[in-house]
Amino acid sequence: MAVTECPAVCGDAPPALRLRLLGGFHLSRDEGDGGEQVDVSASGQQLLALLGLRGPTTRSVLAGALWPDVAEERARACLRTAIWRLNAASPAVTTGTRPGVLALSRRVRLDIQDFTATAHHILAASAEGTGAACASLMGMGELLPGWYQDWVVFERERLHQLRLHALEALSARLVAQEQYAPALDAALESTRIDPLRESAHRAVVTVHLAENNLAEAVRHYKAFRGLLRTELGIEPSEQFLTMVRRALT
Repeated sequence: MAVTECPAVCGDAPPALRLRLLGGFHLSRDEGDGGEQVDVSASGQQLLALLGLRGPTTRSVLAGALWPDVAEERARACLRTAIWRLNAASPAVTTGTRPGVLALSRRVRLDIQDFTATAHHILAASAEGTGAACASLMGMGELLPGWYQDWVVFERERLHQLRLHALEALSARLVAQEQYAPALDAALESTRIDPLRESAHRAVVTVHLAENNLAEAVRHYKAFRGLLRTELGIEPSEQFLTMVRRALT
């Protein structure tokens, strides 16, 4: 999404805004997906997304990231215009605690914050709210699909890895609680997201073994071994093989 725009008058501030970046950009008034959508220009979308992902950021860094091929003065002018247009539609950007720093308004609720809080809650080994956590992680989309800026690609990979680790930890937690169906859902979601990730497949086999479904465990292991051979020409780790062998002895 190229930013080429480089002005609009201020309107009344809404009581609340919800910014969704997972599954695609969406800004709405009030809470939830049912709120009125706010139309945002391409530059405004990128500004909100960058602030949402990085937090408070200096104007110079924002201008350089959003208009990397434009002279500095022109980039700063484009940034001022983007802020003007954005806040005219619905004030979402404010000055930070330090001079020259911009941040999202406190009235903006960001889905990334909800997701990371859930993921870190799981990784902190909390046993509370595992059902809600499972639903949250299963329903999450990819960060800003179709956006290929370097800063988006980096954050997409970071959140991708965080989600995978959280799903695997959640699956293990649910197995310990003998909640095998949601445990299997979480483990299988990991394999769907990253089919070549061995730890995700070990999580699936762990659930099958906990339920004494030995045939399912062996079948899944063999399917993963075949996938690895086909795609990468390698074998599963000795740790995975030993795990399956011990279950059969």
